[in-house]
Amino acid sequence: MKLQNKVAAVFAANGAIAREVAIEMAKEGAIVYVSGRNLNEVESLSAEIIANGDFAKPFKVDATNENEIDNFLKQIVEEEGKLDIVFNGIGIRAKDGGYGQPSTQIPFETFMKPIQVHLGSQFLTSRIAAKYMQQTESKGTILLLTARLSRLKSPFMSGITAACTGIEGLTRTFATEFGMSGIKVICINPTAMPETRTIIETTIENAKTIGIPAEIMAEQMSNGGLLKRSLTTKDTGKVAAFLVSDAGAALNSHIVDVDFGTASVI
Repeated sequence: MKLQNKVAAVFAANGAIAREVAIEMAKEGAIVYVSGRNLNEVESLSAEIIANGDFAKPFKVDATNENEIDNFLKQIVEEEGKLDIVFNGIGIRAKDGGYGQPSTQIPFETFMKPIQVHLGSQFLTSRIAAKYMQQTESKGTILLLTARLSRLKSPFMSGITAACTGIEGLTRTFATEFGMSGIKVICINPTAMPETRTIIETTIENAKTIGIPAEIMAEQMSNGGLLKRSLTTKDTGKVAAFLVSDAGAALNSHIVDVDFGTASVI
């Protein structure tokens, strides 16, 4: 088991991506602390993981609240004596981030929302995690999450594209800074996963703006890979578990594309 005796903290675990990451890490032997704003959902996830014979413990945490993040990670360190892995899968609803809206029409506050939530939350969870890893000399791994938009030339996605690009820059900065303490920082960059609510809603909004049926837009997105396969959250979870394991130790400061190969990425 690649993550045997590793202690992992997963933020926004009620979301589709972080949920699967938590499940895969637990399967690989990690002690997984799952957190999210919806306690019922993370309790359900924890029960599912435990039913599979693995370990999970649920906590109610808002990953945009610095005090809640700090208290959560502090409790983990008090209980386990270390912190080996941190993953933040935070996201927002398509309508809240202005996905599919022309940049000439989107309100400034809406444009800034993905930057505040996606980029801001990744900054908070990463730096607080680094503090506890430094204190306990855990020499762990911080895994950030971005999206393929950072590499594409896509219209009507200005706020989230700016946020994703910023997260990649943050990854390189953190890897340089935290690397002085032996902490590894990586960023996973998956392509669209058609099963997720975000992609379903984004597809509908973009199709509406462009003036084509949502079904055609969805088909174009799913056929973008060189292998003509659609990425799933399970695929993403497996890659994440590998990257934070000792087997993935050579990857540091990297932006790791997870997409079966994409012709349109810069």
